[in-house]
Amino acid sequence: MTNQEFFEKYASPGRVGLVGMTSWIDRRIQKVQRHLNPQGRCSLWSHALLFEGRRLDDEHWVMECDLDISRGFVRLGVQENRIDKYWDDVACPTSAVLDFHLNEDQVDTVLRAGLELLATRTRYSIRKIFGTWIAVRKKELGKRFVKEDDTSLYCSAFVRHCFAKIGIDFAPGVIEDNVAPEHLAASPVPHTMYLMRREGK
Repeated sequence: MTNQEFFEKYASPGRVGLVGMTSWIDRRIQKVQRHLNPQGRCSLWSHALLFEGRRLDDEHWVMECDLDISRGFVRLGVQENRIDKYWDDVACPTSAVLDFHLNEDQVDTVLRAGLELLATRTRYSIRKIFGTWIAVRKKELGKRFVKEDDTSLYCSAFVRHCFAKIGIDFAPGVIEDNVAPEHLAASPVPHTMYLMRREGK
């Protein structure tokens, strides 16, 4: 199954996407999350996103808080993209879709929360990424290690922020600033995970 086929089959509004990319920075993000694993294994995940559903162009769209630097154009923060951004089977060998079995009203609330952050141009926070890195290494996930800034987020904190609007906390005891993609994958909140992992990855 290709990435395109996988997302075509499982992507749906209100579901959460996880990807494991192969760039140097993605590998570093996966490696630091080994401190969250009882066996000390690196995480499969380097990025989290939120599925919006199909648009008039008949394409799946996602909301995500990301660094997008391409062809001289830079976007740092909450943004909308087509899911074909993750169709490269080599650059993105591992993918998951998490279904938290939301009802229609819950889906609408989660997506509205994301759109509000999009409309207010919520920025990507490298500072919070650094703070999370410290918290994960120290295993003090209930503590903030950088100056508080409620106007910026990063990928998994963005997803958690949106789901908090319907009372879902993916990682009890972990503050929003320290939520990593691995917390979403291993969440105690009942959910179904659809996983695609290519052999050897």
